Amino acid sequence: SVKVYLLFNLLNSMILGAITPKNIGDKRTTLHPQSIKAVLDMGIKVIFESGIGLQADIPDKALSELGAKSLSREECLKQADIILCSEPIKSDEIGLIKKGSSILGLLEPFNNKAQFKTHAEKGINSISMEFIPRTTRAQKMDVLSSQSNLAGYVSVIESAKLLNSALPMMMTAAGTLKPARVFVIGVGVAGLQAIATAKRLGARVEAFDTRPIVEEQVKSLGAKFVKIDLGDTGQTDQGYAKELTKEQIDKQKKLQADVCANSDIVITTAQLFGKPAPKLIDKKTIERMKPGSVIFDMAVESGGNVEGSIADSLQNLNGVKIIGYSNLSSFVSDHASFALSNNLINFIIDFYDKENAQMNFDLEDEIIKSSMFVKDGKILKK
Repeated sequence: SVKVYLLFNLLNSMILGAITPKNIGDKRTTLHPQSIKAVLDMGIKVIFESGIGLQADIPDKALSELGAKSLSREECLKQADIILCSEPIKSDEIGLIKKGSSILGLLEPFNNKAQFKTHAEKGINSISMEFIPRTTRAQKMDVLSSQSNLAGYVSVIESAKLLNSALPMMMTAAGTLKPARVFVIGVGVAGLQAIATAKRLGARVEAFDTRPIVEEQVKSLGAKFVKIDLGDTGQTDQGYAKELTKEQIDKQKKLQADVCANSDIVITTAQLFGKPAPKLIDKKTIERMKPGSVIFDMAVESGGNVEGSIADSLQNLNGVKIIGYSNLSSFVSDHASFALSNNLINFIIDFYDKENAQMNFDLEDEIIKSSMFVKDGKILKK
């Protein structure tokens, strides 16, 4: 009968749960009201930790009105078949998760390898969104790109706040105000957004990247590409810049120092996947910069590009302000949550087996093969 069929489907619904990050600097939620309708329409039950969206100005009511259910953190961990998170779950909470469930989110695999042993021992699957491949099909799941994009925007806004002059050129009765000069080092997703934002605000923008192939992108945004011949460079098959030799880094530092000295704002974005960030700006370069100028080190969480930058602090060296803020996308937590939630929901939609009400983790699929770290008690990546 219809009633029996509906009851069967209710009992066999997959439960999607989301928990709040413990890191107080992370103000994002992995569930956004504008992104969960798709999974609810697929018959997936959605539960979330009470208060999960408050840091992004999203009340529980905004989620519950759509059909999601507010529970305690403990109940979310106990009941969910797949758990969304924006950080690794601590080992003392892993024991609450039922065997066969899955953790999906930002798991920081390079810094938290021990967690995967715990996941395997408890029979919990784990998927690290940092390892989503950079392919056309996977773009809608690319968490690193969506969050870096917003971080690039934030870097310009926060730098402009600390600059004691305006960014655009202004023609006034009192005279002409020259535009601020912004230099962006590293033209990945974050760098391109930083360039675009600074240009929109009227600054004169220059940019450099070790990959000559990005010159056209820089120019398309109205910025000038600074050419520094470093010899053989290039990019990985995933589109990341390749690690430079010590000699190449020294040459880059020396030649870009002149540009830094003439800049009002310098934004560094250079990061190496799974490795410490390269040091690109030393104290000698900073000493050449004008008092009142600003350096924003976007790589501070992975060691920093700038000598003297400290995570979550503002330093002052000879009048030059050095910003080392972390969790940059959380400065725009609503949009960051929307993007993050969409990335995670898109992953679920693509791999949800509606007939059996469960996720289909087929290791023959390139996305699953790349991002899955633990499956059925086995660690897949060392």
